[in-house]
Amino acid sequence: MSFETATDNRAARMREVLTAAFSPVALRVEDDSAKHAGHAGASPGGQTHYSVLIVSDAFAGLSRVERHRQVNAALQAEFADGLHALALTLRTPAEHRG
Repeated sequence: MSFETATDNRAARMREVLTAAFSPVALRVEDDSAKHAGHAGASPGGQTHYSVLIVSDAFAGLSRVERHRQVNAALQAEFADGLHALALTLRTPAEHRG
């Protein structure tokens, strides 16, 4: 039996949704909630603020704004369930190799 914290569960759900939506070659989801304690949208239990890196061919030809819109749309259910903010780094594989 696996014991995950609530934070692990949200991060796992986010990874699952983002993998299905963008087929990333690299994906990192980090809970930054502790850095935002006391700020707007912060919750004592965390799970409100995340940093996300996605490297995916799905972003080719899209503006920065459109990339952000697509990720926010993919995570709409999480926002409805208490996710407050994302710091997004969204790149194509060519941009990531830089």
